[in-house]
Amino acid sequence: MNYNGMRRSAAVLTLAASALALAACSKTAEAPSAGKPEVSVVTLATHPVVLTTELPGRTLAYRVAEVRPQVNGIVKKRLFTEGGEVKADQQLYQIDPSLYQASVDSQKAALARAEAQLKTAALLVKRYKPLTETRAVSRQTYDDAVAARDQAAADVQSAKAALDTARINLVYTKVLSPIEGIIGRSSVTEGALVTANQTDALASVQQIDPIYVDVTQSSVELLRLRRAIDSGLLQRDMSKDSARVSLVLADGQSYNLEGTLAFSEVTVDESTGSVTLRAVFPNPDHKLLPGMFVRARILEGIAPQGLLVPQRGVTRNQRGQPTSLVVNAENKVELRVLKTDRTVGDQWLVTEGLKAGDRVIVEGLQRVQPGVEVTAKAFEAKTAASTQATAPSAAK
Repeated sequence: MNYNGMRRSAAVLTLAASALALAACSKTAEAPSAGKPEVSVVTLATHPVVLTTELPGRTLAYRVAEVRPQVNGIVKKRLFTEGGEVKADQQLYQIDPSLYQASVDSQKAALARAEAQLKTAALLVKRYKPLTETRAVSRQTYDDAVAARDQAAADVQSAKAALDTARINLVYTKVLSPIEGIIGRSSVTEGALVTANQTDALASVQQIDPIYVDVTQSSVELLRLRRAIDSGLLQRDMSKDSARVSLVLADGQSYNLEGTLAFSEVTVDESTGSVTLRAVFPNPDHKLLPGMFVRARILEGIAPQGLLVPQRGVTRNQRGQPTSLVVNAENKVELRVLKTDRTVGDQWLVTEGLKAGDRVIVEGLQRVQPGVEVTAKAFEAKTAASTQATAPSAAK
């Protein structure tokens, strides 16, 4: 073989090698696209789910009593500490009793006089009665004596009533607390002139253990709740006489004691379309004060066949409807339009669109679309602790 022939053979061999290399590269590039995408799925199962609703509200005192004087006079003493606890019937103020004590003494004297007159009139009637039978005294004289005796008896009763009134007014000079609770600031000091049943209260006593919490619920939500109970989608805990309620305070902390739902208002507020619900909470440490803003979590009931779907497996379409991608029995992806009720932790409570046994894709959503055949594997949640543990090693 001459020199030119050798060059042609070398060129042919080089071209053949290049073609084989290109073919191998093409196959290598096409291999991943030809394989099935791998996705992580969660297999759904039904189980009872406890449902609660969170509503805004404010605290109110269990009982409120405004202290007002029932007699006129000058305040001599204030007998309580502002902001302190008082007992029922504890004396709060002392009004000058001098005039009322004098009135009691005067009425005692009037009663004694009336009783003396009654005694005289009764003796006169007793003396005239036999004389009337012998006609030594006229019948008219006897009748007048009887009338005088009866009038004296009435005067005694009137004097007793006047004495009772004077004694009551004397008692009212001691202004007492009508209830047990926390007393606020005093609006008067010693030396102030007060009048009976005045408009301004001397002080206010509030009982805050237990304490009320009033919350508002939409009438639409109330109708939905009743409809769910009637249809059997939601079951009430029949072992409890009333719904349980927990509180979240304004700073985000949970109140450590549980309350109960006391009653629901029977009318709907026309301006807001809401219904007022009242709960009662124990408050032994007086941590809750009247007027505080809180959020009440009310136990609605139990969904016996609740279906919970991880939030990462639920997206929304262009219409805003919640959707999920599901791997069917043929390992192909299906798009489901859902109807959700609420979030429960990091999951959605789904009422329509999915059922127990469905495999919902939670990882690899961006690599698939409806109709694509995939390879499904069970989803393994990675805890925050493991993520933090691996982060430093990755940095190294």
